[in-house]
This record gives sequence, structure tokens and C-alpha cells, in this order.
Amino acid sequence: MEVSKKDWKLYREKLPKWQETYMEKLIVKYVEYLQSEEAASTKFWELEKRIKRDRKNPGVLIELRKQELHFDLILLIREGVITIKDLDDFSDELKETVRFLLERLD
Repeated sequence: MEVSKKDWKLYREKLPKWQETYMEKLIVKYVEYLQSEEAASTKFWELEKRIKRDRKNPGVLIELRKQELHFDLILLIREGVITIKDLDDFSDELKETVRFLLERLD
């Protein structure tokens, strides 16, 4: 499962955009929650808990390692950060490997 230079470069270009989009979705959810009728203290502590949980999501923070690219893509897909469609610009080999691994893990 060797990763081509082209795929690796593309991944490093796309990942920050994917993460930015994902974090924007999180912020929308936070705002919706903060506008709820719950007590301010409840909202404050719940928001802190959510942020702590969300910061561990690969849509927010992920270690870049070329040898982990396939598994990172699977994790991003499974966590709802991206979809298979987001891989359209990648090589057929990479897409086939990710699809194969997703099928085996489901």
C-alpha cells in the first residue's frame, strides 16, 4: 500500500480544507446549543465537554504520517469529516484501496 507522491501532496493540500469545513459544522452545532433554553451553567459545562471530545476528532486534529494515509482517510470517512466523493481527485489505486478496506472493516 505504497502512497504516491501525488496522492500524498494532494492529501496535505485537502486536509486543512476538510478540517476547516468540519470545524465550521461543529461551530454551527455549538451556536445552536448555546441558543437553547438551558441554564447558562449547564450550557457552559456541556460546551466544554463537547469541545474536549471534538478536539480529538481527526476532523480537528490528526497527525500526518504518509504510511497511515489510507487508514486516516478511512477514519475521516467514518467520522463524517469527508465522504468517498471527496477522494475523486486521488489516484484510482488509492480510492480502490480505501474502498476495499472500508468494506472489510464494516
